[in-house]
Amino acid sequence: MIKFKFNEKKATQATALLLKNNDGKMNYMKLIKLLYLIDREALSLWERPITGDTYVSMKRGPVLSNVLDLINYGENVSSYWYKYISEPLNYELRLRECDPGQDLLNEKEIEIINQIGDQFKDFNQWEMVELCHEMLPEWRDPGTNTCSEIHINDIFNAIRPKSDEELKEIEEEVNNLAYLKEVLAIED
Repeated sequence: MIKFKFNEKKATQATALLLKNNDGKMNYMKLIKLLYLIDREALSLWERPITGDTYVSMKRGPVLSNVLDLINYGENVSSYWYKYISEPLNYELRLRECDPGQDLLNEKEIEIINQIGDQFKDFNQWEMVELCHEMLPEWRDPGTNTCSEIHINDIFNAIRPKSDEELKEIEEEVNNLAYLKEVLAIED
């Protein structure tokens, strides 16, 4: 099973860029949907997401699990996120005074973030929920459960079906890269 490592700093920088392009604020349900679509597009193009989060199906669509935890647990957790992103107030996140910059995001990642943000700029959170329900075959209503995991393999197969061999190759690449980063003490 393909698993990526969550990168809180890149998730924060992507979020800050989306907020900056939206007058510094956004409904957090909409934000989570945008981040999901951004990671999905990155997976489609490079077989790598930007945030590396774990994805789950919830009643209102796909969710980035770690990002939702950062939003829900507020400033009770010491995190890079809360240096730059406010706690939700009336379901809205705001960019704090300081800016995390974009040094961890490459040019192509910034392009995708801006493209997806612009494409759905005029959508509200409920329109985003409806859109995700309709256009994302990997999302499944969790029913009576609060959530169910969306596996990376399911996302790949929803975008462009891959053989078991191709999925295995991607998994090996991801694991090898993670091992190298660990051995060389490279931070994402």
